[in-house]
Amino acid sequence: MADERVQLTRDGHIAVITNNNPAKHNAFDDEMDFALFEILDEIKADKSIRAVVWRGEGKSWSSGRDVAAIGGKQVEMAHHALMERGQRGIQQLWEIDAPVIVAIQGWAIGGSFQRALLCDIRVAAEGARFMLPEVTHGVIPDTGGVGRLFEICGSGLVSDMVLTGRILSVEEALTHGIVSRIVAPEELDDTVMEMAAKVAAASPYTVQLARRVIRNLADENLRRSMNDEYAYQTLINRSDDYNEFRAARAEQREPEYQRS
Repeated sequence: MADERVQLTRDGHIAVITNNNPAKHNAFDDEMDFALFEILDEIKADKSIRAVVWRGEGKSWSSGRDVAAIGGKQVEMAHHALMERGQRGIQQLWEIDAPVIVAIQGWAIGGSFQRALLCDIRVAAEGARFMLPEVTHGVIPDTGGVGRLFEICGSGLVSDMVLTGRILSVEEALTHGIVSRIVAPEELDDTVMEMAAKVAAASPYTVQLARRVIRNLADENLRRSMNDEYAYQTLINRSDDYNEFRAARAEQREPEYQRS
C-alpha cells in the first residue's frame, strides 16, 4: 500500500507532488523517503509530464527529518547504504525531463531544504523560513543542497547557515536568489500552478534543452560535493565525536569532545 503521506496527482501535463504529513509539519521518515523516490521514478518514466510542482499541505513545506523516527527500525540498512539510497533517490530529480517548481510555506529545514535546492525553481510564501541545523545535531548536511547553495550565493552565507544553524528569513532568501518570488500564502498554490502551466505550454524539447544548459553549468561540481558528503558523513557516523554527542544528548549534558 502506498504511503499517503507523499502523494502524486496530475493536472494535464503537470505532475503535482504533495508532502502530506501536516501533523508533523511534513517531516520525513524512511517510509516517506521510499514513497518520494517511487514517485520521482514514476514521473521520470512518464514522458507526457512537462512540468512538476512540489508542494506541502499544512503550515510547512517540510520541517526536515522526523527526529522521532531517527534510530528506528523502519529500514534494515547500514548507515552508508541508507545514505547511498537517499542520494541516488533524490538525484532522480536530474533525470526528470520536466522542470520542478517548489512551493514553500512555513519551514524548509535540513534535508528537505536541500532537496528543494536541487529543484529548478523555488517560490515561497510570506513568512517562510529556512534552516540547516545538521551540525548542531552532530552531523553534516548530506543531501547535496550545500553545493547548490554555494552555487547560488557563495561561501559566506553557506558557512553561516551550516556552521551556526541560523534561521534564514524569506526576505533574505529572495535577496540571495534562493527563492525567485515571494507571494501571499493564499496565492502560493495558484502562483506555482500558473508557472507550471506556462512551462507545460512551451515546446517540451526546447524546455529540456534550456534546462540542460542551465544544469550543465554546475552539475559536475554538485555531484562531486555529494560524493564528499557521502564519504564524510560515513566517517562522522563512526567517529568518537559522534558517539560522545549521542551519549551527551542521552545524558542531558554538554558533550566533551577530545579531538583537536
